[in-house]
Amino acid sequence: MTSAPIGLIGLGIMGSAISGCILRQGFDVVGFDIDPDKRAAHQARGGRVTASAAEVAMECGNVISSLPHPAALAHTVSELALRGDELHPDFRLIETSTLAISDKAKAREQLASVHRGMVDAPVSGTGQQATTGDLVIYLSGDAGDKAVTVDALSLFSRAVYDVGSFGNGMRLKFVANHLVAIHNAAAAEALLLARSAGLDLDLTLRAITDGAGTSRMLEVRGPLMAAENFDQPTMTITNFMKDLGLIDDFSAAAHTATPLFDVTRNLYQIAAQEGRGEQDTAAVFEVIRGLTPKR
Repeated sequence: MTSAPIGLIGLGIMGSAISGCILRQGFDVVGFDIDPDKRAAHQARGGRVTASAAEVAMECGNVISSLPHPAALAHTVSELALRGDELHPDFRLIETSTLAISDKAKAREQLASVHRGMVDAPVSGTGQQATTGDLVIYLSGDAGDKAVTVDALSLFSRAVYDVGSFGNGMRLKFVANHLVAIHNAAAAEALLLARSAGLDLDLTLRAITDGAGTSRMLEVRGPLMAAENFDQPTMTITNFMKDLGLIDDFSAAAHTATPLFDVTRNLYQIAAQEGRGEQDTAAVFEVIRGLTPKR
């Protein structure tokens, strides 16, 4: 184990995959989640756990947060700020969650009030990709904070892009997720077309992912669609609906028309209404199948 532990607050689908990736490289990962089952799972993977987020930050300089909603970030940062003088001398928060820029900015200001730094570093990729370090990270913030967090980020990614000032990470993530939403639905529609035309889906996937028609979502979620395997999610419909709402707000603020995104978002909304909230986003395949006219 290295003598410099990495902290991780939030051990859900993405956080647990990130921790597993780092642990497999022989690093010490100190984790916390409000869910005791997730703490136990982290410990079973070889990680160490604490009783609070503040205790993670007291032991670790680089602390990654992977949180489901703005209230979780606000609560975490309030707890850290209250213990400001007790935190690790080199503490910086590496915020990887998909949240509104305004929520991240408030968290950054609160940490700055106790002389602690924070970078905005959202990840592009699924929990499955995080397991193998196949994420791309959009790093934004002050130059000094970014410089000392790159090594930690490189432990669970294949590329780290410095995209400038704080908040640009999330701006780029919104654009990336806009494409993810459309590409995922397009993959589902194309595979249903192939099946209806009598093509073998395994062969279809091998052939199309090797040609100009491929996309990362076809490569990652296409096999789940072909197998109709939606119950081991790497991103749930419920969590993705939160992200789609953020993209909707972002595009409205940018005064940009998004006709393809608007149609696509409705498909995920139908999936949620059908009770598929805890399924993988690949389940949009079933939504489109339900819209297909009967012969």
